[in-house]
Amino acid sequence: MVDVAPLPSRRKLVGQPLLYAISVFASLGVFLFGYDQGVMSGIITGPYFKQFFNNPGPIEVGTMVAVLELGALATSIAAGRVGDIIGRKGTLFTGAIVFTIGGAIQTFTTGYYIMIVGRVVSGCGVGLLSTIVPIYQSEISPPDHRGALACMEFTCNVFGYATSVWVDYFSSFIESDLSWRIPLFLQCVIGSILAAGSLVIPESPRWLIDTDRDVAGMSIIVDLHGGDPDNIIAQAEFQEIKDKVIYERELGEGRSYAVMWKKYKRRVLLAMSSQAFAQLNGINVIGYYAPSVFEEAGWLGRDAVLMTGINAIIYTLSTLPPWYLVDRWGRRVILLSGAVIMGIALGLTGWWMYVDIPATPNAVVICVIVYNAAFGYSWGPIPWLYPPEIMPLTFRSKGVSISTATNWAFNFIVGETTPYLQEAITWRLYPMHGFYCACSFILVYFLYPETKGVPLEEMDAVFGEGTIFQFFQSNGIECIFAEERLDYESERASLMSNARSPSVRSGSRRVTERGWVSRLLYRNDRSTYQPIGEGDE
Repeated sequence: MVDVAPLPSRRKLVGQPLLYAISVFASLGVFLFGYDQGVMSGIITGPYFKQFFNNPGPIEVGTMVAVLELGALATSIAAGRVGDIIGRKGTLFTGAIVFTIGGAIQTFTTGYYIMIVGRVVSGCGVGLLSTIVPIYQSEISPPDHRGALACMEFTCNVFGYATSVWVDYFSSFIESDLSWRIPLFLQCVIGSILAAGSLVIPESPRWLIDTDRDVAGMSIIVDLHGGDPDNIIAQAEFQEIKDKVIYERELGEGRSYAVMWKKYKRRVLLAMSSQAFAQLNGINVIGYYAPSVFEEAGWLGRDAVLMTGINAIIYTLSTLPPWYLVDRWGRRVILLSGAVIMGIALGLTGWWMYVDIPATPNAVVICVIVYNAAFGYSWGPIPWLYPPEIMPLTFRSKGVSISTATNWAFNFIVGETTPYLQEAITWRLYPMHGFYCACSFILVYFLYPETKGVPLEEMDAVFGEGTIFQFFQSNGIECIFAEERLDYESERASLMSNARSPSVRSGSRRVTERGWVSRLLYRNDRSTYQPIGEGDE
Protein backbone atom coordinates (compact mmCIF):
# COMPACT_ATOMS: atom_id res chain seq x y z
CA MET A 1 0.00 0.00 0.00
CA VAL A 2 1.01 3.64 -0.53
CA ASP A 3 2.71 5.09 2.54
CA VAL A 4 4.11 8.21 0.85
CA ALA A 5 2.34 11.50 1.50
CA PRO A 6 2.54 13.79 -1.55
CA LEU A 7 3.73 17.35 -1.21
CA PRO A 8 0.97 19.98 -1.24
CA SER A 9 0.31 20.94 -4.84
CA ARG A 10 1.28 24.46 -5.87
CA ARG A 11 0.26 24.04 -9.48
CA LYS A 12 -2.57 26.05 -10.94
CA LEU A 13 -3.09 23.36 -13.57
CA VAL A 14 -3.96 19.81 -12.54
CA GLY A 15 -5.54 16.81 -14.25
CA GLN A 16 -6.05 16.88 -17.99
CA PRO A 17 -5.29 20.62 -18.42
CA LEU A 18 -1.86 19.92 -16.91
CA LEU A 19 -1.39 16.88 -19.15
CA TYR A 20 -2.23 18.86 -22.29
CA ALA A 21 -0.05 21.82 -21.24
CA ILE A 22 2.90 19.47 -20.70
CA SER A 23 2.28 17.85 -24.09
CA VAL A 24 2.23 21.23 -25.86
CA PHE A 25 5.55 22.36 -24.36
CA ALA A 26 7.20 18.98 -24.94
CA SER A 27 5.95 19.00 -28.52
CA LEU A 28 7.98 22.14 -29.21
CA GLY A 29 10.96 19.80 -29.13
CA VAL A 30 9.68 17.79 -32.08
CA PHE A 31 8.46 21.02 -33.74
CA LEU A 32 12.12 22.07 -33.79
CA PHE A 33 13.10 18.72 -35.27
CA GLY A 34 10.49 19.10 -38.02
CA TYR A 35 11.42 22.72 -38.70
CA ASP A 36 15.08 21.82 -39.06
CA GLN A 37 14.20 18.95 -41.43
CA GLY A 38 12.33 21.25 -43.78
CA VAL A 39 14.20 24.54 -43.55
CA MET A 40 17.14 23.37 -45.66
CA SER A 41 14.95 21.95 -48.43
CA GLY A 42 13.80 25.42 -49.52
CA ILE A 43 16.93 27.50 -49.03
CA ILE A 44 19.32 25.16 -50.90
CA THR A 45 17.48 25.94 -54.15
CA GLY A 46 17.58 29.73 -53.60
CA PRO A 47 19.85 31.88 -55.80
CA TYR A 48 21.37 33.90 -52.93
CA PHE A 49 22.19 30.73 -50.98
CA LYS A 50 23.86 29.19 -54.03
CA GLN A 51 25.77 32.39 -54.71
CA PHE A 52 26.98 32.71 -51.09
CA PHE A 53 28.27 29.13 -51.05
CA ASN A 54 29.72 29.30 -54.59
CA ASN A 55 27.17 26.98 -56.25
CA PRO A 56 27.79 23.84 -54.16
CA GLY A 57 27.61 20.47 -55.91
CA PRO A 58 25.35 17.55 -54.96
CA ILE A 59 27.87 16.02 -52.53
CA GLU A 60 28.43 19.39 -50.80
CA VAL A 61 24.69 20.01 -50.57
CA GLY A 62 24.08 16.49 -49.31
CA THR A 63 26.76 16.91 -46.64
CA MET A 64 25.41 20.30 -45.57
CA VAL A 65 21.92 18.83 -45.16
CA ALA A 66 22.82 15.43 -43.73
CA VAL A 67 25.69 16.34 -41.39
CA LEU A 68 23.05 17.35 -38.82
CA GLU A 69 22.31 13.65 -38.47
CA LEU A 70 25.87 12.92 -37.34
CA GLY A 71 25.49 15.29 -34.39
CA ALA A 72 22.06 13.85 -33.67
CA LEU A 73 23.42 10.31 -33.89
CA ALA A 74 26.16 11.02 -31.33
CA THR A 75 23.94 12.69 -28.74
CA SER A 76 20.99 10.33 -29.21
CA ILE A 77 23.27 7.52 -28.06
CA ALA A 78 24.47 9.61 -25.10
CA ALA A 79 20.93 10.75 -24.30
CA GLY A 80 20.13 7.38 -22.74
CA ARG A 81 22.66 7.88 -19.97
CA VAL A 82 22.08 11.64 -19.76
CA GLY A 83 18.33 11.13 -19.35
CA ASP A 84 18.92 8.69 -16.50
CA ILE A 85 21.38 11.00 -14.72
CA ILE A 86 19.89 14.50 -14.98
CA GLY A 87 16.30 13.49 -15.68
CA ARG A 88 13.92 14.00 -18.58
CA LYS A 89 13.32 17.67 -17.80
CA GLY A 90 17.04 18.51 -17.55
CA THR A 91 17.78 16.72 -20.82
CA LEU A 92 14.99 18.65 -22.53
CA PHE A 93 16.44 21.96 -21.34
CA THR A 94 19.98 21.01 -22.38
CA GLY A 95 18.83 19.93 -25.84
CA ALA A 96 16.96 23.20 -26.39
CA ILE A 97 20.00 25.30 -25.42
CA VAL A 98 22.38 23.33 -27.65
CA PHE A 99 19.95 23.55 -30.58
CA THR A 100 19.62 27.33 -30.13
CA ILE A 101 23.40 27.77 -30.19
CA GLY A 102 23.62 25.70 -33.38
CA GLY A 103 20.90 27.79 -34.99
CA ALA A 104 22.82 30.98 -34.18
CA ILE A 105 26.01 29.59 -35.77
CA GLN A 106 24.08 28.71 -38.95
CA THR A 107 22.38 32.11 -39.07
CA PHE A 108 25.62 34.10 -38.84
CA THR A 109 27.80 31.69 -40.82
CA THR A 110 30.70 33.15 -42.80
CA GLY A 111 31.20 30.17 -45.08
CA TYR A 112 30.66 26.51 -45.89
CA TYR A 113 32.64 25.01 -43.01
CA ILE A 114 31.09 27.27 -40.37
CA MET A 115 27.67 26.17 -41.69
CA ILE A 116 28.78 22.56 -41.26
CA VAL A 117 29.75 23.27 -37.64
CA GLY A 118 26.40 24.93 -36.99
CA ARG A 119 24.52 22.00 -38.47
CA VAL A 120 26.47 19.54 -36.31
CA VAL A 121 25.80 21.57 -33.13
CA SER A 122 22.10 21.82 -33.96
CA GLY A 123 22.15 18.10 -34.63
CA CYS A 124 23.49 17.50 -31.12
CA GLY A 125 20.50 19.38 -29.73
CA VAL A 126 18.07 17.54 -31.99
CA GLY A 127 19.54 14.20 -30.90
CA LEU A 128 18.85 14.96 -27.23
CA LEU A 129 15.35 16.29 -27.96
CA SER A 130 14.29 13.51 -30.34
CA THR A 131 15.29 10.91 -27.75
CA ILE A 132 13.93 12.45 -24.57
CA VAL A 133 10.62 13.93 -25.79
CA PRO A 134 9.01 10.55 -26.69
CA ILE A 135 10.23 9.09 -23.38
CA TYR A 136 8.86 12.01 -21.39
CA GLN A 137 5.55 11.97 -23.26
CA SER A 138 5.04 8.23 -22.74
CA GLU A 139 5.86 8.44 -19.03
CA ILE A 140 3.32 11.16 -18.22
CA SER A 141 0.52 9.82 -20.46
CA PRO A 142 -2.30 7.46 -19.36
CA PRO A 143 -2.44 4.15 -21.29
CA ASP A 144 -5.69 4.84 -23.16
CA HIS A 145 -4.48 8.29 -24.29
CA ARG A 146 -0.80 7.51 -24.81
CA GLY A 147 -1.10 6.80 -28.53
CA ALA A 148 -3.23 9.87 -29.24
CA LEU A 149 -0.88 12.19 -27.34
CA ALA A 150 2.16 10.76 -29.15
CA CYS A 151 0.40 11.30 -32.49
CA MET A 152 -0.42 14.87 -31.51
CA GLU A 153 3.27 15.25 -30.80
CA PHE A 154 4.12 14.05 -34.31
CA THR A 155 1.61 16.52 -35.73
CA CYS A 156 3.71 19.25 -34.12
CA ASN A 157 6.75 17.74 -35.84
CA VAL A 158 5.08 17.92 -39.26
CA PHE A 159 3.67 21.37 -38.49
CA GLY A 160 7.27 22.43 -37.83
CA TYR A 161 8.23 21.04 -41.23
CA ALA A 162 5.32 22.82 -42.93
CA THR A 163 6.14 26.07 -41.15
CA SER A 164 9.74 25.94 -42.37
CA VAL A 165 8.65 25.33 -45.97
CA TRP A 166 6.32 28.33 -46.00
CA VAL A 167 8.90 30.51 -44.23
CA ASP A 168 11.34 29.50 -46.98
CA TYR A 169 8.77 30.35 -49.65
CA PHE A 170 7.94 33.84 -48.37
CA SER A 171 11.59 34.57 -47.58
CA SER A 172 12.47 33.69 -51.18
CA PHE A 173 10.94 37.05 -52.21
CA ILE A 174 13.67 38.88 -50.23
CA GLU A 175 16.41 40.03 -52.59
CA SER A 176 19.42 39.44 -50.32
CA ASP A 177 21.12 36.88 -48.10
CA LEU A 178 18.35 37.46 -45.57
CA SER A 179 16.26 35.16 -47.79
CA TRP A 180 18.05 32.20 -46.18
CA ARG A 181 19.37 33.71 -42.92
CA ILE A 182 15.88 34.60 -41.60
CA PRO A 183 14.56 31.02 -41.83
CA LEU A 184 17.66 29.80 -40.00
CA PHE A 185 17.34 32.47 -37.31
CA LEU A 186 13.81 31.35 -36.42
CA GLN A 187 15.39 28.17 -35.06
CA CYS A 188 16.94 30.27 -32.29
CA VAL A 189 13.60 31.86 -31.38
CA ILE A 190 11.77 28.53 -31.10
CA GLY A 191 14.66 26.92 -29.21
CA SER A 192 14.65 29.73 -26.65
CA ILE A 193 10.91 29.31 -26.04
CA LEU A 194 11.36 25.57 -25.49
CA ALA A 195 14.25 26.14 -23.08
CA ALA A 196 12.15 28.56 -21.03
CA GLY A 197 9.15 26.21 -21.03
CA SER A 198 11.24 23.23 -19.90
CA LEU A 199 12.04 25.09 -16.67
CA VAL A 200 8.40 25.14 -15.54
CA ILE A 201 7.06 21.73 -16.62
CA PRO A 202 7.18 18.92 -14.02
CA GLU A 203 9.71 16.11 -14.06
CA SER A 204 8.66 12.61 -15.16
CA PRO A 205 7.13 10.89 -12.08
CA ARG A 206 8.52 7.54 -13.22
CA TRP A 207 12.08 8.91 -13.28
CA LEU A 208 11.60 10.49 -9.84
CA ILE A 209 10.36 7.21 -8.36
CA ASP A 210 13.16 5.30 -10.06
CA THR A 211 15.66 7.64 -8.34
CA ASP A 212 13.94 7.22 -4.92
CA ARG A 213 12.29 10.65 -4.92
CA ASP A 214 9.00 9.06 -4.02
CA VAL A 215 7.34 12.12 -2.47
CA ALA A 216 8.00 14.30 -5.53
CA GLY A 217 6.94 11.50 -7.88
CA MET A 218 3.72 10.87 -5.97
CA SER A 219 2.93 14.61 -5.98
CA ILE A 220 3.17 14.78 -9.79
CA ILE A 221 1.03 11.66 -10.20
CA VAL A 222 -1.58 13.23 -7.91
CA ASP A 223 -1.50 16.45 -9.95
CA LEU A 224 -1.95 14.48 -13.18
CA HIS A 225 -5.00 12.80 -11.61
CA GLY A 226 -6.66 16.07 -10.59
CA GLY A 227 -4.81 17.11 -7.42
CA ASP A 228 -6.62 14.92 -4.88
CA PRO A 229 -4.01 13.14 -2.69
CA ASP A 230 -6.63 10.56 -1.69
CA ASN A 231 -7.34 9.53 -5.30
CA ILE A 232 -7.18 5.74 -5.16
CA ILE A 233 -6.17 5.44 -8.81
CA ALA A 234 -3.22 7.80 -8.27
CA GLN A 235 -2.17 5.75 -5.26
CA ALA A 236 -2.48 2.51 -7.24
CA GLU A 237 -0.40 3.90 -10.09
CA PHE A 238 2.33 5.03 -7.71
CA GLN A 239 2.36 1.63 -6.06
CA GLU A 240 2.57 -0.23 -9.37
CA ILE A 241 5.50 1.90 -10.57
CA LYS A 242 7.30 1.51 -7.22
CA ASP A 243 6.76 -2.25 -7.16
CA LYS A 244 8.13 -2.54 -10.69
CA VAL A 245 11.22 -0.52 -9.70
CA ILE A 246 11.81 -2.70 -6.63
CA TYR A 247 11.31 -5.89 -8.67
CA GLU A 248 13.89 -4.80 -11.26
CA ARG A 249 16.40 -3.91 -8.52
CA GLU A 250 15.94 -7.22 -6.75
CA LEU A 251 16.94 -9.03 -9.93
CA GLY A 252 20.37 -7.47 -9.43
CA GLU A 253 21.28 -7.60 -13.12
CA GLY A 254 22.51 -4.04 -13.49
CA ARG A 255 21.35 -1.43 -16.02
CA SER A 256 24.08 -1.41 -18.63
CA TYR A 257 23.58 -1.56 -22.40
CA ALA A 258 24.97 -5.12 -22.33
CA VAL A 259 22.35 -6.25 -19.81
CA MET A 260 19.62 -4.55 -21.83
CA TRP A 261 20.75 -6.33 -25.00
CA LYS A 262 20.94 -9.70 -23.26
CA LYS A 263 17.56 -9.44 -21.54
CA TYR A 264 15.51 -7.41 -24.03
CA LYS A 265 17.17 -8.14 -27.39
CA ARG A 266 13.81 -8.70 -29.12
CA ARG A 267 12.41 -5.37 -27.93
CA VAL A 268 15.58 -3.46 -28.83
CA LEU A 269 15.61 -4.91 -32.35
CA LEU A 270 11.93 -4.10 -32.87
CA ALA A 271 12.48 -0.54 -31.66
CA MET A 272 15.50 -0.14 -33.94
CA SER A 273 13.70 -1.63 -36.95
CA SER A 274 10.74 0.74 -36.57
CA GLN A 275 13.03 3.76 -36.78
CA ALA A 276 15.19 2.29 -39.54
CA PHE A 277 12.22 1.65 -41.83
CA ALA A 278 10.77 5.08 -41.04
CA GLN A 279 13.79 6.36 -43.00
CA LEU A 280 14.23 3.57 -45.55
CA ASN A 281 10.59 3.99 -46.56
CA GLY A 282 11.70 7.21 -48.22
CA ILE A 283 10.34 10.13 -46.22
CA ASN A 284 13.53 12.16 -46.27
CA VAL A 285 13.88 11.80 -50.01
CA ILE A 286 10.75 13.96 -50.01
CA GLY A 287 11.32 15.87 -46.75
CA TYR A 288 14.85 17.12 -47.35
CA TYR A 289 14.72 17.37 -51.13
CA ALA A 290 11.07 17.97 -52.02
CA PRO A 291 11.80 21.06 -54.15
CA SER A 292 14.51 19.08 -55.96
CA VAL A 293 12.05 16.23 -56.57
CA PHE A 294 9.52 18.66 -58.01
CA GLU A 295 12.23 20.33 -60.14
CA GLU A 296 13.17 16.88 -61.44
CA ALA A 297 9.51 16.38 -62.37
CA GLY A 298 9.28 19.73 -64.20
CA TRP A 299 8.41 22.39 -61.60
CA LEU A 300 11.13 25.04 -61.53
CA GLY A 301 12.45 27.64 -59.09
CA ARG A 302 9.97 29.20 -56.69
CA ASP A 303 7.15 27.04 -58.11
CA ALA A 304 8.94 23.96 -56.75
CA VAL A 305 9.01 25.50 -53.25
CA LEU A 306 5.32 26.46 -53.62
CA MET A 307 4.41 22.86 -54.50
CA THR A 308 6.41 21.74 -51.47
CA GLY A 309 4.39 24.14 -49.28
CA ILE A 310 1.07 22.82 -50.58
CA ASN A 311 2.32 19.27 -50.03
CA ALA A 312 3.35 20.21 -46.45
CA ILE A 313 -0.16 21.46 -45.61
CA ILE A 314 -1.72 18.16 -46.73
CA TYR A 315 1.07 16.29 -44.92
CA THR A 316 0.14 18.11 -41.70
CA LEU A 317 -3.56 17.35 -42.11
CA SER A 318 -2.77 13.67 -42.66
CA THR A 319 -1.35 13.44 -39.14
CA LEU A 320 -4.74 14.24 -37.56
CA PRO A 321 -6.63 10.92 -38.12
CA PRO A 322 -4.18 8.91 -35.94
CA TRP A 323 -5.21 11.07 -32.96
CA TYR A 324 -8.50 9.20 -33.11
CA LEU A 325 -7.45 5.90 -34.69
CA VAL A 326 -4.23 4.86 -32.92
CA ASP A 327 -5.94 3.85 -29.66
CA ARG A 328 -8.81 2.19 -31.53
CA TRP A 329 -7.30 0.42 -34.51
CA GLY A 330 -3.97 -0.15 -32.79
CA ARG A 331 -0.41 0.28 -34.02
CA ARG A 332 -0.19 -2.74 -36.36
CA VAL A 333 -3.12 -1.93 -38.64
CA ILE A 334 -1.92 1.64 -39.12
CA LEU A 335 1.65 0.59 -39.95
CA LEU A 336 0.53 -2.14 -42.36
CA SER A 337 -1.93 0.02 -44.29
CA GLY A 338 0.55 2.90 -44.44
CA ALA A 339 3.27 0.67 -45.89
CA VAL A 340 0.96 -0.50 -48.70
CA ILE A 341 -0.12 3.00 -49.74
CA MET A 342 3.39 4.43 -49.51
CA GLY A 343 4.86 1.61 -51.61
CA ILE A 344 2.28 2.08 -54.36
CA ALA A 345 2.74 5.88 -54.38
CA LEU A 346 6.55 5.61 -54.64
CA GLY A 347 6.28 3.05 -57.44
CA LEU A 348 3.96 5.34 -59.40
CA THR A 349 6.26 8.33 -58.80
CA GLY A 350 9.11 6.46 -60.45
CA TRP A 351 6.89 5.30 -63.31
CA TRP A 352 5.66 8.82 -64.14
CA MET A 353 9.24 10.13 -64.15
CA TYR A 354 10.26 7.23 -66.39
CA VAL A 355 7.57 7.88 -69.04
CA ASP A 356 8.22 11.67 -68.84
CA ILE A 357 5.11 12.94 -70.62
CA PRO A 358 3.38 16.35 -70.29
CA ALA A 359 1.21 15.02 -67.46
CA THR A 360 4.26 13.96 -65.41
CA PRO A 361 4.70 17.15 -63.28
CA ASN A 362 1.09 17.11 -62.03
CA ALA A 363 1.08 13.32 -61.61
CA VAL A 364 4.26 13.40 -59.51
CA VAL A 365 2.78 16.10 -57.27
CA ILE A 366 -0.28 13.89 -56.66
CA CYS A 367 1.85 10.80 -55.96
CA VAL A 368 4.10 12.70 -53.55
CA ILE A 369 1.10 14.15 -51.73
CA VAL A 370 -0.49 10.69 -51.40
CA TYR A 371 2.83 9.27 -50.19
CA ASN A 372 3.34 12.03 -47.61
CA ALA A 373 -0.24 11.69 -46.37
CA ALA A 374 0.21 7.94 -45.92
CA PHE A 375 3.48 8.45 -44.07
CA GLY A 376 2.00 11.17 -41.87
CA TYR A 377 -0.79 8.81 -40.85
CA SER A 378 1.37 5.75 -40.21
CA TRP A 379 5.16 5.46 -40.30
CA GLY A 380 5.55 9.06 -39.18
CA PRO A 381 4.08 8.93 -35.65
CA ILE A 382 4.16 5.22 -34.72
CA PRO A 383 7.96 4.67 -34.72
CA TRP A 384 8.27 7.51 -32.18
CA LEU A 385 5.49 6.01 -30.03
CA TYR A 386 6.47 2.34 -30.20
CA PRO A 387 10.03 2.22 -28.72
CA PRO A 388 9.28 4.02 -25.41
CA GLU A 389 6.14 1.88 -25.08
CA ILE A 390 7.86 -1.48 -25.35
CA MET A 391 11.01 -0.74 -23.31
CA PRO A 392 10.85 -1.21 -19.50
CA LEU A 393 11.47 1.73 -17.16
CA THR A 394 14.97 0.62 -16.13
CA PHE A 395 16.14 0.56 -19.75
CA ARG A 396 13.72 3.00 -21.38
CA SER A 397 16.22 5.83 -21.85
CA LYS A 398 18.91 3.52 -23.17
CA GLY A 399 16.55 1.55 -25.41
CA VAL A 400 14.99 4.65 -26.92
CA SER A 401 18.42 6.23 -27.35
CA ILE A 402 19.52 3.21 -29.43
CA SER A 403 16.36 3.30 -31.54
CA THR A 404 16.68 7.06 -32.06
CA ALA A 405 20.35 6.66 -32.97
CA THR A 406 19.20 4.13 -35.58
CA ASN A 407 16.82 6.75 -36.96
CA TRP A 408 19.62 9.29 -37.27
CA ALA A 409 22.06 6.80 -38.77
CA PHE A 410 19.63 5.90 -41.56
CA ASN A 411 18.56 9.54 -41.76
CA PHE A 412 22.17 10.46 -42.53
CA ILE A 413 22.56 7.67 -45.09
CA VAL A 414 19.39 8.72 -46.94
CA GLY A 415 20.16 12.44 -46.70
CA GLU A 416 23.76 12.02 -47.89
CA THR A 417 23.07 9.66 -50.80
CA THR A 418 19.83 11.11 -52.19
CA PRO A 419 21.36 13.97 -54.28
CA TYR A 420 23.83 11.50 -55.83
CA LEU A 421 21.19 8.81 -56.45
CA GLN A 422 18.83 11.35 -58.02
CA GLU A 423 21.49 11.92 -60.67
CA ALA A 424 22.85 8.36 -60.91
CA ILE A 425 19.70 6.19 -61.00
CA THR A 426 17.09 8.96 -61.53
CA TRP A 427 13.53 7.55 -61.49
CA ARG A 428 14.64 4.18 -60.05
CA LEU A 429 15.27 5.82 -56.67
CA TYR A 430 11.54 5.91 -55.88
CA PRO A 431 10.57 2.27 -56.53
CA MET A 432 13.73 1.33 -54.60
CA HIS A 433 12.23 2.94 -51.49
CA GLY A 434 8.90 1.35 -52.44
CA PHE A 435 10.63 -2.03 -52.06
CA TYR A 436 11.62 -1.07 -48.51
CA CYS A 437 7.94 -0.32 -47.82
CA ALA A 438 7.13 -3.93 -48.81
CA CYS A 439 9.87 -5.19 -46.46
CA SER A 440 8.46 -3.13 -43.59
CA PHE A 441 4.99 -4.60 -44.21
CA ILE A 442 6.36 -8.14 -43.86
CA LEU A 443 8.29 -7.27 -40.71
CA VAL A 444 5.30 -5.69 -38.96
CA TYR A 445 2.91 -8.46 -39.99
CA PHE A 446 5.01 -11.26 -38.57
CA LEU A 447 6.94 -9.72 -35.68
CA TYR A 448 5.31 -6.59 -34.20
CA PRO A 449 3.02 -7.21 -31.18
CA GLU A 450 0.08 -4.88 -30.54
CA THR A 451 0.57 -2.45 -27.62
CA LYS A 452 -2.73 -0.56 -27.76
CA GLY A 453 -4.00 0.29 -24.27
CA VAL A 454 -1.32 -1.67 -22.38
CA PRO A 455 0.07 0.13 -19.29
CA LEU A 456 3.84 0.60 -19.47
CA GLU A 457 4.40 -1.45 -16.31
CA GLU A 458 2.56 -4.41 -17.88
CA MET A 459 4.29 -4.46 -21.26
CA ASP A 460 6.10 -7.64 -20.16
CA ALA A 461 2.85 -9.54 -20.72
CA VAL A 462 2.83 -8.61 -24.40
CA PHE A 463 6.28 -10.16 -24.82
CA GLY A 464 5.74 -13.05 -22.40
CA GLU A 465 8.51 -11.87 -20.08
CA GLY A 466 9.02 -11.29 -16.37
CA THR A 467 6.37 -10.72 -13.73
CA ILE A 468 3.11 -8.87 -14.26
CA PHE A 469 1.61 -6.87 -11.43
CA GLN A 470 -2.18 -6.64 -11.43
CA PHE A 471 -4.53 -4.72 -9.19
CA PHE A 472 -8.08 -5.37 -8.13
CA GLN A 473 -10.27 -3.68 -5.56
CA SER A 474 -11.63 -5.70 -2.66
CA ASN A 475 -13.35 -4.04 0.29
CA GLY A 476 -11.92 -0.72 -0.87
CA ILE A 477 -8.30 -1.93 -0.66
CA GLU A 478 -5.89 -2.18 -3.59
CA CYS A 479 -4.11 -5.55 -3.60
CA ILE A 480 -1.17 -6.75 -5.67
CA PHE A 481 -0.69 -10.17 -7.12
CA ALA A 482 2.18 -11.45 -9.22
CA GLU A 483 1.44 -13.77 -12.09
CA GLU A 484 3.77 -16.55 -13.12
CA ARG A 485 6.03 -16.07 -16.08
CA LEU A 486 4.32 -16.79 -19.39
CA ASP A 487 5.63 -19.76 -21.30
CA TYR A 488 7.03 -19.83 -24.80
CA GLU A 489 3.73 -20.58 -26.49
CA SER A 490 2.10 -17.56 -24.81
CA GLU A 491 4.96 -15.39 -25.99
CA ARG A 492 4.65 -16.65 -29.56
CA ALA A 493 0.90 -16.17 -29.53
CA SER A 494 1.19 -12.62 -28.21
CA LEU A 495 3.68 -11.69 -30.94
CA MET A 496 1.55 -13.09 -33.75
CA SER A 497 -1.76 -11.75 -32.48
CA ASN A 498 -3.35 -8.72 -34.06
CA ALA A 499 -5.14 -7.88 -30.86
CA ARG A 500 -3.93 -6.90 -27.43
CA SER A 501 -3.51 -9.72 -24.96
CA PRO A 502 -6.74 -9.97 -22.97
CA SER A 503 -4.82 -10.80 -19.80
CA VAL A 504 -3.28 -7.35 -19.63
CA ARG A 505 -5.33 -5.02 -17.46
CA SER A 506 -4.15 -2.60 -14.85
CA GLY A 507 -5.67 -0.76 -11.96
CA SER A 508 -3.17 1.95 -12.63
CA ARG A 509 -5.24 3.12 -15.62
CA ARG A 510 -6.14 6.72 -14.95
CA VAL A 511 -9.81 7.45 -14.37
CA THR A 512 -10.31 11.20 -14.24
CA GLU A 513 -12.85 13.69 -15.45
CA ARG A 514 -12.31 14.08 -19.17
CA GLY A 515 -11.36 17.37 -20.75
CA TRP A 516 -12.78 18.65 -24.03
CA VAL A 517 -10.09 16.97 -26.15
CA SER A 518 -10.84 13.61 -24.52
CA ARG A 519 -14.57 14.05 -24.93
CA LEU A 520 -14.06 14.81 -28.62
CA LEU A 521 -11.71 11.89 -29.27
CA TYR A 522 -13.24 9.33 -26.93
CA ARG A 523 -16.91 10.22 -26.53
CA ASN A 524 -18.06 6.73 -27.57
CA ASP A 525 -15.21 4.88 -25.90
CA ARG A 526 -16.22 2.57 -23.03
CA SER A 527 -12.78 1.03 -22.55
CA THR A 528 -11.72 3.13 -19.56
CA TYR A 529 -10.51 0.87 -16.79
CA GLN A 530 -12.59 0.49 -13.65
CA PRO A 531 -11.27 -1.51 -10.66
CA ILE A 532 -13.17 -4.73 -9.98
CA GLY A 533 -15.69 -4.10 -7.27
CA GLU A 534 -17.10 -6.60 -4.81
CA GLY A 535 -20.26 -7.08 -6.82
CA ASP A 536 -18.28 -7.88 -9.97
CA GLU A 537 -16.24 -10.74 -8.56
